[in-house]
Amino acid sequence: MPLTILVVDDDPGTRLSISDYLELSGYSVIVADDGQEALAKVQEYHPDLMVTDIVMPRMNGYELVRQVRQKSEFRLLPVILLTARTKTQERILGYQSGCDLYLPKPFELEELGAAIRNLLARSQIIQSAYRLSHLENTNTLDGNGSQLNEIQKSQWLLELTPREREVLELLTHGLSNADMGQKLHLSPRTVEKYVSSLLRKTGASNRAELVRFAIKHGLVE
Repeated sequence: MPLTILVVDDDPGTRLSISDYLELSGYSVIVADDGQEALAKVQEYHPDLMVTDIVMPRMNGYELVRQVRQKSEFRLLPVILLTARTKTQERILGYQSGCDLYLPKPFELEELGAAIRNLLARSQIIQSAYRLSHLENTNTLDGNGSQLNEIQKSQWLLELTPREREVLELLTHGLSNADMGQKLHLSPRTVEKYVSSLLRKTGASNRAELVRFAIKHGLVE
């Protein structure tokens, strides 16, 4: 079966051009014209990847991604943000909301297609590894596999400070630096330092990969 991609944009022309290109590329495409409709379709169709604009009525792209990331079954969903906004702070907001890639408009459809193929390939590898790890743990008869998994988990936890563990847990719920700071009584800048430390220790290149790493290794509940 073809992989399913959700395209979210309130501009009919943009939505149509992306959809046509992706369908010609062999994907199954579903569309939404605002964040609220997109959130409902994510829950209904469980797409393999989402491409969304930021500026939309009812619910913008930042909020859409945050709400999607708060649902455990969609924490690994690859997300590409499309927008004409190119300021650094706006790109930072996109990554803080939980997107995997920020693609500024105007863009070439071929570039979008290449980004989608890369994210889908990586996502499938991660999910396959996660399923294999889960299967090995549940099928181990003598308990050694489960013990090894717990040892690996303990080793990673020992590498993290108590505060880093708290930040990691909140990060998997899609919270922004400001929201995490409020809960932990820290400044957003201090939270960012803890996130940077977590990225360095785990070898993750962005927040989405960090969340996947934490889930894969059982570092969060």
